[in-house]
Amino acid sequence: MKMLSQSWNFPAVAMTLRCLTREPSLMLPHATVRDLNCLDFARLRRAGFVGVVLDKDNTLTAPYADAVEATLVPALDAARAAFGPRGVVVLSNSAGTPDDTGYAAADALEASLALPVLRRREKKPRGFESVRAHFGECERSALVMVGDRLLTDVTFGNAHGMLTVHTTRLLSTAREPAIVRIARRFEGFLAARYLRRGVRPPQHPLADRAGFGSSDLGEGTTLL
Repeated sequence: MKMLSQSWNFPAVAMTLRCLTREPSLMLPHATVRDLNCLDFARLRRAGFVGVVLDKDNTLTAPYADAVEATLVPALDAARAAFGPRGVVVLSNSAGTPDDTGYAAADALEASLALPVLRRREKKPRGFESVRAHFGECERSALVMVGDRLLTDVTFGNAHGMLTVHTTRLLSTAREPAIVRIARRFEGFLAARYLRRGVRPPQHPLADRAGFGSSDLGEGTTLL
């Protein structure tokens, strides 16, 4: 993938202020996993979820790469098998955003991953209209958001009533911008502080049914 020159993410700055001043629970995921291999997608489907929204960089691929990380191919296959060819989508803050001129990167990514890459006018934690357009008028609580960033991916999912999963395994930092590495450390500091204060993620109606209220999701999974 062509390395995009990313513009400043003003929605993330606004969400940071919202979490700091009013709603710290928005940045806390319903579960934290090492990577996609820790998720039982068939179980999520049986629990009533109808779709999965995946972040791209350091969740599904290395930053700015087109191909899925080799060790995650089985997990992606399992997600497709559970939710169907249009039930798993990519929502990136690089491909498919205003930084992606003519959506060339999104087109290349779709061809490589065989997954829909959503196009939208704003970056996460905004841009839910693209998710709604793809999945239709399903309940927001029937969607799962998976990503490596707390103040973009997790807040995006929580703010819109989705089940949120935070992945901690960094697939690569070789091409990751320094500002992203700094932001990730800041996010981790904030989340740890909120947890110590007893803050918990927003309640979700399907969390228990999916196993997110128990301890049997597998090795590498932490429940909040």
